[in-house]
Amino acid sequence: MAPDLSTTFTGVRFQNPFLLSSAPPTESESNILRAFEAGWGGVVTKTIGLHPVVNVLGPKTKFLRADADSPHLSMKKRPGAALHSSWNWELISDKTLDWWVPRLGRIKQAFPNHALVASIMAGSGNDTELRHWQELAVACQEQGCDALELNLSCPHMDRPDMGSNVGKDKELVSIVTKVVKEVARIPVWAKLTPSTTDIVVEARGAFLGGADAIVSSNTFTSLPLIDMETLEFEVHVDGLVSTGGLGGPAILPLSLAKMSQLTQAFPDKSFSGIGGISTFEHALNYFLLGCGTIQVCTAAMLDHAIGPNVIRGLNQGLARFLEKHADKGWTRAADFVGLRRDRVVAQSKIRRADEKDYRGGYEAEGYAEPVAT
Repeated sequence: MAPDLSTTFTGVRFQNPFLLSSAPPTESESNILRAFEAGWGGVVTKTIGLHPVVNVLGPKTKFLRADADSPHLSMKKRPGAALHSSWNWELISDKTLDWWVPRLGRIKQAFPNHALVASIMAGSGNDTELRHWQELAVACQEQGCDALELNLSCPHMDRPDMGSNVGKDKELVSIVTKVVKEVARIPVWAKLTPSTTDIVVEARGAFLGGADAIVSSNTFTSLPLIDMETLEFEVHVDGLVSTGGLGGPAILPLSLAKMSQLTQAFPDKSFSGIGGISTFEHALNYFLLGCGTIQVCTAAMLDHAIGPNVIRGLNQGLARFLEKHADKGWTRAADFVGLRRDRVVAQSKIRRADEKDYRGGYEAEGYAEPVAT
């Protein structure tokens, strides 16, 4: 029997479990249509808000590259360099809700069997801002969106009542989620920031507010590097820079650690994993730790903006993996979700070396040879 790439996540059917995440690739109707044509199972729109947004002058997203034969890191393009990470300080969509509403409707009419998730964000400091969350939610679901993703994680909002500033506060996370759930007829996902002491605390707040799923991780707060020749930041406007978000391959292990905390704390809940994914081998880590869907950004941006080759590789990788493990009865991704979740334990539970074999770890890779005495 042929592998079944489809999955059902928070009650929504996806043709495959791979989504374009909320980011520059999903900032326009044309990009989202192209993404569905390319084969993505779902798309999360760039975050829609009500307040006016004007982005910084100049480049908003850049890519940090590493040399294969040296420790050199730079955003400068050069032969033989490999992608290390992406860095951006782009804010949410600069298009108004009125701009988005008819386009959401047209996208769903064109692709009624593909999952369209609306990312939304407002403030949290007063009742007016909380009503803004509801206004956004109602407008998007009335156009046929299949789910809502609450942006509680944008790492570079100046307002103290927005983005990751909300995502670091378990009570605000819970309040915002509850307010949206009061008007939502479709699933509500809470996208949390990794820049917090214990992401489980904020996730608990989201679930108490009624969240149907947690999405993690957004990008990690960071700065671009300083060029040694010019002594300027590699990204700046008039010599000035602000913190932005680090994504791409560099954050894969970091995001997996966050996801492991979440899925172990809430093994019966739903999770969508993001961070450093470009191949099925990467995505498999998230599935095995307990994620039902996977979201991709950086790899897609570098592949014709919406990742036609990336999604082809993800789907082919999943199909081959299922065929390889058909003897186990696996026919879809849901059959192996969470299979390695319980392998992550406290360090005190890791078996120690016998005393006679113990050398303090100094024979491990990366240490100098012992000095002869």
